[in-house]
Amino acid sequence: MKGPLTLGAITKQNLYRILLILLAAAVLIPVLIYLPEILKLTVSIDDFRDYILSTGKSGPIIFIFFQILQTVIAPIPGEVIQIAGGYIYGTTLGTTYSTLGLLIGAITAFYFTRLLGRAYVEKLLNKNKLKWMANLLGNKKFAIFLFLIFIIPGMPKDMFIYAAGLTPIKPLKFFTILLVARFPWLLASVCIGSNIYHKNYVATVVIVIVAVTAFLLGIIYKDKLINSTDSR
Repeated sequence: MKGPLTLGAITKQNLYRILLILLAAAVLIPVLIYLPEILKLTVSIDDFRDYILSTGKSGPIIFIFFQILQTVIAPIPGEVIQIAGGYIYGTTLGTTYSTLGLLIGAITAFYFTRLLGRAYVEKLLNKNKLKWMANLLGNKKFAIFLFLIFIIPGMPKDMFIYAAGLTPIKPLKFFTILLVARFPWLLASVCIGSNIYHKNYVATVVIVIVAVTAFLLGIIYKDKLINSTDSR
């Protein structure tokens, strides 16, 4: 009985790998060609809004694609896209589209490591600047650290999505931690965009002050969090 089951599992895994390679090629080839134009679009929130709205009914799909792109490749700050989401679609739809894009991008990055890029990600984490991240992966409290890393501003969140694929963490548990921890700041970014569009500057300033304060605290206490991994 074990032979056919093992063969079936291998065939299924290879199918997932092929699909992932095709998806990566379909995304990366046009992105590499048009990357300068993509980056230029996201510099100005008004230009980005005009572009998304000019695409008509396809706008939400294209916006979600930008959020996926930011999560998977990360040349664009996620907050920029999320602020633009609120600026274009308002709080409710902006949050929905941003969350959906974040989740699809995270699934893509996580399973890239699990099914395809394990050796590449391991090699990347062995570099001096990222060894602290590799040390976290084997920690018994990895899920707790993961939550803290995702919720504290200033931490390398997108890289940790790839890194988590190296661990035995269950996908459902991982994506739940990701969404719960990142949602408050995603919502805050979308609210900033929505308030800017509606000229609610007082609310915008309050949210920005809270976000900047949290970001600075994250930077200040980041090393303390990382060093605490030595006591396993």
